Amino acid sequence: MASARTPIPVIIDTDPGVDDIIAILLAIASPELEILAFNVSYGNTDLEASYLNIFKVYQTIERHLEQYPSHKDRFPNFDPKRKPILAKGSAGPLDGELHSAQYFHGRDGLGDMTDRHPDLSVENPLDNHQYLEISNQSGVEVSLNILRERPPRTVTYIALGPLTNLAQMMRADSQLVTDRIGRIVCMGGALDVPGNTSPVAEFNFFADPYAVKELLISADLHEGLPRNRFLMLPLDITTPHELPFPVYKKIVDPPFDSPGLPSIAGEKPPITHFTSSFLEKTREIMLLFGKDAMELHDIVAVWCAIENPPFADNKPMTLAARWWGSPRVFEIERTGELTRGMLVTDRREDMSAYPLGANRSEAQREPHDIKTKEIAFSFNGDFFDGVFCINKTPGPKVLLQLLLQRVWGCSLSS
Repeated sequence: MASARTPIPVIIDTDPGVDDIIAILLAIASPELEILAFNVSYGNTDLEASYLNIFKVYQTIERHLEQYPSHKDRFPNFDPKRKPILAKGSAGPLDGELHSAQYFHGRDGLGDMTDRHPDLSVENPLDNHQYLEISNQSGVEVSLNILRERPPRTVTYIALGPLTNLAQMMRADSQLVTDRIGRIVCMGGALDVPGNTSPVAEFNFFADPYAVKELLISADLHEGLPRNRFLMLPLDITTPHELPFPVYKKIVDPPFDSPGLPSIAGEKPPITHFTSSFLEKTREIMLLFGKDAMELHDIVAVWCAIENPPFADNKPMTLAARWWGSPRVFEIERTGELTRGMLVTDRREDMSAYPLGANRSEAQREPHDIKTKEIAFSFNGDFFDGVFCINKTPGPKVLLQLLLQRVWGCSLSS
C-alpha cells in the first residue's frame, strides 16, 4: 500500500461504538489520510457518549506515546501541529423514532468499559485540547466550511454512522456539497444478506432510513448526491472481514479473555489495554451469536477510503486494483412495523442480486453464479442508475494484516 502520495484529506462522520473506535485508530495510524474533522453523531449510543469516546481514543494514544515514545511514527495523524476539528453533529434522525445500538455497544458505546476500567474514563474534556481542535459549531457547519476552504473534489467524507449529518449538509447547501466533495465512503445497508439490527436491516440505515431515502433515492429538496462519487459498503462485503478473537489473543494480547477476567493496565501497552477493555465485552456478545470474532464493518470503510482517493472532475470514476463494485438499484423501507431500514431490490430485474429463492445466509457464505464485474459502464454526467456498491476487496486477510500492523504494531506472522 503506497503511502508516498499526498495524504487524502478526510472528514470522519462517526457514532463511536466498538468498530468505529478501531476504524478511527486505523485512520490515525494511516499516513495515506489527513484527518480534518470528526463529525460525531448519535447512533451506536447517544451523542454525548459518542463525543466522549473520541477523547478516550486520544487520551489512550497520548498515554501510549508517553510510555513508548519511539512509536510516534506509527500515528502520523496524532500531531499537535495538525489538530482535527471535533464537533457534535446530529442527536437524532431526520424523522421517526430515535434508536441506538446500546444493546450491542453498551451505554457508553464501548461495552460499558469504564464500569470495569475507571482508569479509561474521561470526565471533563479540555476545551484547549493538545491534539484536537474543539469546535462550538455544529458538525454540519464544520464540514461545510471545510468543503468551502479546501480545493474542490479533494476531500473524502467517510460515513461510519447514520447518514443524518450528511443529509443535513445537503439540506443546508446541496450545491456546495455536490460541487466540492471529492468522494463519499459509506458503511451501511444490507442488500443480499440478513441485517444485523433486525432480520432485514443494517443498523446505520435502520437508524435513519429517511436520510438514506433523501440522499440516495429521491428528494424534493435537492437532486441528491453525485452518484459516481458515492461508494457504499453494505454488510454483504463488510461482514466477511473479521478480527478473530483467538488471533487477537495470540498476537496482540495473550491475557485477553472476557469481562469476568478484565484487562489489567500494567500488563500491556496502553493501546492494547484500551482495545481489550471494550473488546472483552464484544467477545462475550459475539459468542452468544456463535462467533468468536469481531466483524470489521467500519474498518472496511476506512480501508476503502485509504485505497480509493478522490478523482479529478474531468476523469472517469476509478477504483484501486483488486477493488470491484457495481451499481445497485434499491428502495428503502422507512416506516415498516418489521422492515424499517430494509433495502428493497426488485429481483425480477436486478441481475446483480442473488437468485430468487436463495437462502441469503447460505449465499453469503458460499459463492454464487452472479458474476462480479469490474467497472465498465458509462456515466450520464455525475449520475447513473443505482448506488455504487463495493462487492469485492483485496481480501479479509489483507485487511487483518494491515489492522494488526498499524493499530497494534503486530503481524500475522508473529
